Amino acid sequence: MILKSFNMAALCWVCAIAALAAQTVRLHWERQAHRELQMAVAQDRQKRAEAALKAQQETAKKESEHAAATHAHSYAFALAHEARNTAVRRDLAAVERLRVDAERRAATYRQMAKANAAACERLADRHAALDAHVVRGTAVVAGLAGDLDRRDAEVKLLRSQIDADRALFVKPKE
Repeated sequence: MILKSFNMAALCWVCAIAALAAQTVRLHWERQAHRELQMAVAQDRQKRAEAALKAQQETAKKESEHAAATHAHSYAFALAHEARNTAVRRDLAAVERLRVDAERRAATYRQMAKANAAACERLADRHAALDAHVVRGTAVVAGLAGDLDRRDAEVKLLRSQIDADRALFVKPKE
C-alpha cells in the first residue's frame, strides 16, 4: 500500500510538473505574441509618421515652388510693363510727329492753293483731310497696339499664374 501511495504521490508530482511546464510554455508563447504585437504597432506608428512627414515636406516644396513661380511671373510682368509703356510712348511720339508734319503740309497746301487759285484750294483741303485721317488712324492704331500689348502681357501673367496654381494642386504619382 505504501508503494501504491508512493506511486500516487509521484504521479501527482509528475502531473503538477507537467502542468507547470505546459503553463510556462503557454506563458512564453503569449509573451512572444505580445512582443510581436508591440513591434508591429511601433512599426506602424513609425510608417505613419514617416508618411505624414513626407506629405508635409511635399506640400512645403509645392508651396515654395508656387511662391517662386508667382514671384517670377509678377516680376516678368513688371519688367515688361516698362517696355510696353516705352513702346506706347514711342508710338504716341510718332503720332505727334505725324500731326505736326500734317499741319505743316496743310499750311504748305494752303499756300499752294492761294498761289494756284480755287481748284488748288479744294485739292489742298482734300490733302489736309487725308492727312488728318492718317493722323487719327495712326493714333487709334497706336492706342490699340498699346492696349493689345498690355492685354497680351496680362494674359501671359494669368496663364503662368494658373500653371503655377495647378502645379500646387497636382497630386504626385506613386
